Amino acid sequence: MKRKPAQILREYGPFPGIEGVHGVTYDGAHVWFASGEKLNALDPASGKTLRTLDLAADAGTAFDGQYLYQIAERRIQKIDPQTGRVLATIPAPGDGNDSGLAWAEGTLWVGEYRDRKIHQVDPETGEILRTIESNRFVTGVTWVEGELWHGTWEGDESELRRIDPVSGEVLERLEMPPGVGVSGLESDGADQFFCGGGNSGKLRAVRRPRQG
Repeated sequence: MKRKPAQILREYGPFPGIEGVHGVTYDGAHVWFASGEKLNALDPASGKTLRTLDLAADAGTAFDGQYLYQIAERRIQKIDPQTGRVLATIPAPGDGNDSGLAWAEGTLWVGEYRDRKIHQVDPETGEILRTIESNRFVTGVTWVEGELWHGTWEGDESELRRIDPVSGEVLERLEMPPGVGVSGLESDGADQFFCGGGNSGKLRAVRRPRQG
């Protein structure tokens, strides 16, 4: 297993009026992050917040190429990013203990925080298709180029972990500096991860190591 310090490329925030950064996703142009009562669209080049949608946004966020998905208490909402309208709702598998959210291969992947699990979920029905066990609290979840990564945060320690999507075995660990937490997690599809910083109110870009 590879283990090394995470390389933080950039910090965004803290943002005015935002106490915590939870779920994070990327639509190819903007980084969307959940801040409790709003979804915010950030321009990663300028660091400016360009739009906000007023809706419950207290955990993971995902983007399927057209729509946003947002955990709100015990449910996952499908949202039109143009209008902010909630188009559909499914139950969240952790019944309120859900954390990260990612879209891959036509399904949603949902972290269940204290139960140390990641569930693959049918986005139409909420049915759990399979479950991967982790040995640490699961915060953000993301897929990139066939790799499954998730954030962990326990006490003062936080890291990004690449795990085997079948066995859950930890393949690689990027350790964040002491006291720097990871709540939401998303990849830009290339060389960066975007990491929510929880109650620091910050968002961080971290270098994604390439295999080979």
